[in-house]
Amino acid sequence: MRIEFPNSTRTVFHWNQPLLRIGSDSDNDLVLAAGQVASHHLRISLDRRGWVLDVFPDATRIYVNARPVRERAILRPGDMLSVGDCRMLLCADEAPIGRTSPEMPEQERCTVALRAVAGPLSGQVLPLADHLKLGPHGRVPLDLQQGENATLMIFWRDGQLRMETSQPADSRYPVRVNGIAAQQTILLPGDQIGIGMHRFLIDAPGLEPEPEIILPPAPPEPLPEDTAGPRGEVWWLIATAAVLALGIALLLLLHS
Repeated sequence: MRIEFPNSTRTVFHWNQPLLRIGSDSDNDLVLAAGQVASHHLRISLDRRGWVLDVFPDATRIYVNARPVRERAILRPGDMLSVGDCRMLLCADEAPIGRTSPEMPEQERCTVALRAVAGPLSGQVLPLADHLKLGPHGRVPLDLQQGENATLMIFWRDGQLRMETSQPADSRYPVRVNGIAAQQTILLPGDQIGIGMHRFLIDAPGLEPEPEIILPPAPPEPLPEDTAGPRGEVWWLIATAAVLALGIALLLLLHS
């Protein structure tokens, strides 16, 4: 995990442990000013779901992508975490530039969509056929602060889902993928695209790897004595056979 502090002179914070504690006391992993947070304000833990945010009971509410969180929330790379006056951008460790993606068959591309999870478009699902353009003259406008403009294009090329952006070089709101600024890249399922107050998730189940099916080991072949019934029943059969054999031998002896 990498945490950046937008519009601040504070250096980037790196963390690679399963638990991150944030507060004003010196025993926290990330220490913030006492005027902004409680002594022990929140923690971020890593489990099978990803990053999980827990707010301590005596702490004031915090905000994730401008939405209040009182107790718990699931975090993703690219989320903006606000605690008091401190803003923290959660970033992935690896940049999206240069990565690869498996080719997706054309008949499955209709399952891909852009889901808005924060900002003015929150709750909308934007389906992607061949391409999707957001911004001026696009299917969906992008409202940015201070009158800035940006164009976001998502399209298919060579069976891969790609993104390209067009905006001024000095823009205050660069397009970010999982928290890292990128002008063009390959997109993968679960990627979060952020620009200004907007947050979009890539829903692409067809691009997700098929789960590996592991069959349980075959049970061992049963032994003959295991299928013959209880051990007492086996001995009873043996004893019966012995009595019958003895009876037959006596009959033959008497007739001889």
